[in-house]
Amino acid sequence: MSHRAGTLMTLLVIGIAMLLPLGLHLTLVNLERVDLQEEQWGAMSVFMAPAANASAVEGLMQELRGLDTVERVAALSPAESMQEFLQQSGFSESMLPLDDNPLPWVITVVPVGGAGLEARVLALSDILQGRPLVEAVELDREWLQRLGRFIELGEAVVATLALLFALAVVVVVANTIRLDVAARSQEIEVMSLVGARPGFIRQPFLYSGFWYGLLGGVVAMILVNLGLEYLDRPLARLLETYGQEGRLQGLGLRATLALLLAGGLLGLLGAWFAVQQYLRMMAQSGTLGRR
Repeated sequence: MSHRAGTLMTLLVIGIAMLLPLGLHLTLVNLERVDLQEEQWGAMSVFMAPAANASAVEGLMQELRGLDTVERVAALSPAESMQEFLQQSGFSESMLPLDDNPLPWVITVVPVGGAGLEARVLALSDILQGRPLVEAVELDREWLQRLGRFIELGEAVVATLALLFALAVVVVVANTIRLDVAARSQEIEVMSLVGARPGFIRQPFLYSGFWYGLLGGVVAMILVNLGLEYLDRPLARLLETYGQEGRLQGLGLRATLALLLAGGLLGLLGAWFAVQQYLRMMAQSGTLGRR
């Protein structure tokens, strides 16, 4: 019973160690997907030249829809822009002594979110500014660069924590396997005396280490999914206040497989260190059989 409790405790410690950098990674992934306000998340306003007509605007919009880096586009005609201006300013048409509508066509371009948003927005801006009927492209470069630096910092923090907690997983598994080896020391000595090679002695402990790491990854995956499920509903209510809908993105199939494989390999590495240290001690004492 105590052995089972110790095993469960080891798996929980490994799972928590893998959970922390994984949770930060998912936080960044979901942050990159946030689309609370188009003006804040990479959208740009394209002001057309006065000579641009509805046909030219529609042609440019069709071209933009064909780009992989564009999520959606929308156009605002001069009449719609004027109506919006009148509503926001409180003026009436009779108060504006204008013979012609001076407002241009405006196209709103929303790029695909996620990693590399800054590069995509700047590339789209360069493309649009090269079009003959485009008068100006408006985007918040300062905010965009700030977002890019923030995401880069977050990725560096995640990478650093991942390395530190990977080392923690190796240490936890190595300590657990070391205790297992010590408990079976007499059995190992007998195996060595009858001619068992170090590789044969090492093999079952390597399997144990691999399973410790793999099952620790399963624990981390379960904890992550429970956390996402717990946070999903409050997030949905928050997004409703902004007129948006969305769900937290969890681990995909590839990320799940990578997590389990990484856990297994870290466990394997920890077990190898623990057994290798014990075999080295046996070799120094002269009780280890020949390789």
